[in-house]
Amino acid sequence: MNYKATIKAGYLGYVVQAIVNNFVPLLFVQMQSEFGIPLGKITLLITVNFGIQLLIDLFSAPFIEKIGYRASMILSNASVITGFLLMTVLPGNIMDPFAGMLLCICINAIGGGLQEVLVSPIVEACPTENKEAQMSLLHAAYCWGHMAVVLFSTLFFACAGIVHWRTMAMLWCIIPAADLILFARVPLAKLEADEEEGTGLKDLFAQGIFWLMFLMMISAGASEQAVSQWSSAFAEMGLGVSKTMGDLLGPMLFAFCMAVSRTIYGLKGHRINLNTFMKMSAGLCLAAYLIIVLVPNPVIALLGCGLAGFSVGIFWPGTFSTASASVKGRGILMFALLALAGDLGCSGGPTLAGAVASACGDNMRKGIGAAMIFPVIMGTGLFILSRKHRDRG
Repeated sequence: MNYKATIKAGYLGYVVQAIVNNFVPLLFVQMQSEFGIPLGKITLLITVNFGIQLLIDLFSAPFIEKIGYRASMILSNASVITGFLLMTVLPGNIMDPFAGMLLCICINAIGGGLQEVLVSPIVEACPTENKEAQMSLLHAAYCWGHMAVVLFSTLFFACAGIVHWRTMAMLWCIIPAADLILFARVPLAKLEADEEEGTGLKDLFAQGIFWLMFLMMISAGASEQAVSQWSSAFAEMGLGVSKTMGDLLGPMLFAFCMAVSRTIYGLKGHRINLNTFMKMSAGLCLAAYLIIVLVPNPVIALLGCGLAGFSVGIFWPGTFSTASASVKGRGILMFALLALAGDLGCSGGPTLAGAVASACGDNMRKGIGAAMIFPVIMGTGLFILSRKHRDRG
């Protein structure tokens, strides 16, 4: 049975998640002017989106096991389509536009959360070679999707005007619609552990290696977002551009470098030891953080942000692949819990950096300096894994 179409559907699934997470923030200024939604409430939309995705990470595994991978993926894409279509009509036609937008964000987040939990184990289950490289390419799809959402949406708004954002929202529905059709037809394999006993919470929690993977996933998410969330400010300072251009240039540079890293390993991973590549990336990440913290030139600091994006690229997919090879009971529950850990890191990394920066008189560099603990934790975890493998050998 040919699973190439299944893997392509997985790539598209991560592009769908990129649309969910990155399209609506481009509309925040328009929401303020068109619907009169204050900035405080707009910020709540971001919190609700990722909060619901965290809840999906935590509680979706039994539901997915009950209805199956195929039905869950169809539901995921249908949720995204529904959320985006409702967004074009609901906020402008009810008394409280914010309530309408919030409902749409909730529906979108359900779809995005299910994608995050499902896509990695679906691709991991496909009987293919070089699974580590395949996982890296899969996660690169999210980065390329992120860039595509920003570039095509910005180009559309420049040509047609931001007032026609509803048309762009409907156009983005084409991607989840295509993914829904694909997942209704492609062959799906189950992870081997789905057929075994010992895949429950108790069995996972009893394994020290699972907790090491959990900690590494937190570090992966935190290492990524602690810098990514500040990259816009470095772009503004370094290039003297407007905040809008800073929002585009900083995050785009970070996402591009991360996508390149994941794509390189995806194409050449069969020649590279994953643990070695991840350890080198952890060292490179630490060097990037030091550049951001210690080099006073803001242009160099911006380039450090790009280097950080390149270095963290392998952390998330690499930890997923390592866990799949090392943890007993590698079913959907394990992937859901690791996704939860990654999202906790995505939230905790910027929170730590922001708190330290605030305590040091809004010094962003000191905030980033505090976040250096996360690549250190990642590197330590990788060395522990190397020692365990040597002892077994």
